[in-house]
Amino acid sequence: MKIILLIMIGLNLLQADFIRDDTKEVVLDTTTNLMWQDDADVATITKNWLDAIDYCELSTLGGFNDWRLPNHNELYLLADRKAYNPAISSIFVNINNSFYWCSTTLSIDSNAAWGINFSYSYNNADIKTATHYARCVR
Repeated sequence: MKIILLIMIGLNLLQADFIRDDTKEVVLDTTTNLMWQDDADVATITKNWLDAIDYCELSTLGGFNDWRLPNHNELYLLADRKAYNPAISSIFVNINNSFYWCSTTLSIDSNAAWGINFSYSYNNADIKTATHYARCVR
């Protein structure tokens, strides 16, 4: 598992092959086989970290019920470090150029969690009580 994760971290967005399903409002990354939420909620609703986890776990978007908040490595793979404002593939139609939560808690502070800012494609952490956007994955 660790070897596969290290290989995934090394993937470049340019190698990703995305397929959008407008009916289900999802985007499939055929390189990682992850399906991403891409409905209007992604760009309009903010939640604190715990509420973001619950929101994803209770989602039934596209008829699926196994959604979750992505970990840091998964969400970071979506960031296009060669793009700016937004720093994500144009196949995603719902985006806010802001901070999106990851499920990964900051190792040096259990009151904070990682996130990715899709304005500049950088990662950062914030306190879990702050409100930010969430993009669920399955």
